[in-house]
Amino acid sequence: MEREFTPVVEGMSYLECPRWHEGRIWFVDFYTHRVFSAREDGGDLRVEAEVPAQPSGLGWLPDGRLLVVSMRDARLLRREADGQLVTHAELGAHVGGHPNDMVVDDRGRAYVGNFGFDLMGGAPVETAALLRVDPDGTVTRVAEDLWFANGSVITDDGVLLVDETFGNRVSAFDIAPDGALSERRTWASFGDPPTERELEKALGQLAVAPDGCCLDAEGALWIADALGGRLLRIRAGGEVADELPVGTGVFACMLGGDDGRTLFACAAPDFHEEARRQAREAALLAVRVDVPHAGRP
Repeated sequence: MEREFTPVVEGMSYLECPRWHEGRIWFVDFYTHRVFSAREDGGDLRVEAEVPAQPSGLGWLPDGRLLVVSMRDARLLRREADGQLVTHAELGAHVGGHPNDMVVDDRGRAYVGNFGFDLMGGAPVETAALLRVDPDGTVTRVAEDLWFANGSVITDDGVLLVDETFGNRVSAFDIAPDGALSERRTWASFGDPPTERELEKALGQLAVAPDGCCLDAEGALWIADALGGRLLRIRAGGEVADELPVGTGVFACMLGGDDGRTLFACAAPDFHEEARRQAREAALLAVRVDVPHAGRP
């Protein structure tokens, strides 16, 4: 069945990391350096925070305080009750490229991915570590050798799923009570990891470039294919259960809305930094789907 996307918010630079939280859709705009929230229909658009060094992943501590990744200075920020942003953790010593997306568990532990290399500078592709930031700000490397650790979810039974954008796959980890990760395995594979390290050649080896993602109540993962201009609903093992062409680039998605069946998508013509800085062509889109949200975020 063909589904129609509806614009919710338009005129942005490059949107990422949508989250449904307390009855509103939250998202970041990279190159205007702002965190926004809006009603499901895009009304009552609010600036929730300004992050001069470029915001990315969003999450919340158990007491409701917002966490936001600050990419260019490699920090995790925390918004206090008075609205002030303070440093929650310094990430720079642990990352090989900009930190980006993250998921926060019910104890306030943030699992943060990073590029692993200078993507926008065209550097050779390198693998990245996955970080865990505990509620007191302690940073621990909990996994190594991920091909661009990106969008992540935590299932209701305590499994962490991580999109490896340059790895043609989604990896899974069991989360121990202390937050440690174990039993790494491939949850879904779309092809082999790249054999090329030169950026353009590595991109050419990707069948799917899984970027942002979200989980539904049947255990399937909606994935934004950063190179394919489509949203894919993937089952464990890699079966494509549904495919929604977006008609433009799409880089993140999140299930939300009052019934959890509105699939929000962050769309833009491409992910090239200079082009996106200069234009206001990005939009938050929405489409209705059958199976509601589950897991975190």
